[in-house]
Amino acid sequence: MLSPLLLVSPLLRRRTGFTIIEVLVVVVIIGILASIAMAKFGGAKRRAYVTAMKSDLRGLATVAESRYTSDNSYEDVVAPQGSDGVTLIFTGTPSGWSATATHVGVPGIECTIAAGTSLAADAPSEPFCQ
Repeated sequence: MLSPLLLVSPLLRRRTGFTIIEVLVVVVIIGILASIAMAKFGGAKRRAYVTAMKSDLRGLATVAESRYTSDNSYEDVVAPQGSDGVTLIFTGTPSGWSATATHVGVPGIECTIAAGTSLAADAPSEPFCQ
């Protein structure tokens, strides 16, 4: 017959540390959460770059319209320096203008804005990105 102490002794033993399975489960969960966070962060960065392009185009529109009120022409407008990474291209005629903005952080996306009578009727008067 077995002694009652032998039957109880495994239950009284204390565990020290974690098993390898517990550690692996925690590492997998942290990895999943990190990948979700990185995906969300990447989208926020892209939206910030597009917002910077739109903001620079609105500033350029203010400069162009200010120049028109003093000279009645858009031809001599000098495009201001864009935000960090933003490239602005301005095209002016005596009665209208158009501008585009690109950012090195979001290749393939270009924002445009235009105003005036010499441009196409469907030209956007607010920054439009595609």
